[in-house]
Amino acid sequence: MASGRHVRIMIAKLGLDGHDRGAKVLASLLRAEGYEVIYLGLYNTPEMLIQSAIQEDVDMVGISFHSGEHLTLTPLVMQELHKQEADDLPVIIGGIIPPEDEEKLLEMGVSRVFRGSLAREVIEYLDDYFSTKGP
Repeated sequence: MASGRHVRIMIAKLGLDGHDRGAKVLASLLRAEGYEVIYLGLYNTPEMLIQSAIQEDVDMVGISFHSGEHLTLTPLVMQELHKQEADDLPVIIGGIIPPEDEEKLLEMGVSRVFRGSLAREVIEYLDDYFSTKGP
């Protein structure tokens, strides 16, 4: 990790999406890079995700979507962040995201969308993000 700081990232799957291999692999690679990763697992609701993120005092939330629910569930995540007065908690999204949905997600307040990205791209983004903004 470029910044050398202790950074906590929560990775989760929302809704009925049961495809978690990519999220688990990314979590493992991020740990190897020095990030502390809390993997919330499958079948979470937006409320569960944000409550857990606040309780765990994470620096960022990462959500993996492979079910096509990203345009339905992401607004609920962002609403829950606002409801819990945690609007400053950055959210990144990855998985199977159609190109035409990326701008919609960014307009909702998502910090970054990774569509079929290599893990190295995610790690470089996180290293850069936390080296300039800090945890």
